[in-house]
Amino acid sequence: MLLANLTMDRYQHVYVMRHGHRLDNFDPDWAAKAARPWDPPLFKDGMVRAFQTGQRIGSQTGFPIHRIFVSPFLRCIQTASQVVAALSSLPNAMSSIDKTKLKVAIEYGLCEMMNSVAIWPEVSPIDGKFDFNISDLEAMFPEGMVDHNVDPIYKEIPQWGESKEKCRERYVKVVKTLADKYPTENLLLITHGEGLVTTFSNFYKDTTVLEVDYCAYVQLRREVSSKDGSVVETGEYEVSQSGIRFSHDPVTIQTPI
Repeated sequence: MLLANLTMDRYQHVYVMRHGHRLDNFDPDWAAKAARPWDPPLFKDGMVRAFQTGQRIGSQTGFPIHRIFVSPFLRCIQTASQVVAALSSLPNAMSSIDKTKLKVAIEYGLCEMMNSVAIWPEVSPIDGKFDFNISDLEAMFPEGMVDHNVDPIYKEIPQWGESKEKCRERYVKVVKTLADKYPTENLLLITHGEGLVTTFSNFYKDTTVLEVDYCAYVQLRREVSSKDGSVVETGEYEVSQSGIRFSHDPVTIQTPI
């Protein structure tokens, strides 16, 4: 069901967003010189687009974003950093974001699909180890914004050779688990193209995704009812999107025998 324009406090909102333009798609020589050719940063246009998307989310929503969860890949971290900067740059009158309470956490479950389809063998690490300096990545966010008390859904990066089916199961699990873990908070999850395709296809049934822009996003909304401060019931997700081109799958009519 497509999302209506009505926004009320009793709804939980979950954004799932793709990272910005990656440098190796614009500089074909970058990978040959890079120490980590499998982990490209954002291209300059990717920085700008991530910032602009953050501004749009912050200024056009009528509700706060409480938490940001992000893939450990550099292009996603940089996208999240630009979104945070954009949210923080908005005047209070234009944004319902409480910048003093916004929290960020790195989630391995949002990482790239771990196989040779998504990460070409010629740029994969020779020793097969995809290592991330989490402290350095966390330092890209304002002091005090990273929440070290968050228990991640995935404690480590998925093993190399992950099938597309297992990857899609991972993305759906992370989105649903995080939403259920924080049912009274609005979330922004920053991930990769496959994560966005999977999220949209899973929650907006009978569709085929044709193309996904950089910094495209899916917005999920569900009703949450509570009693005495405790969540007692959650409704079905409603879906809207920006930057995703898709088609509706044809309806198959069974011919009577």
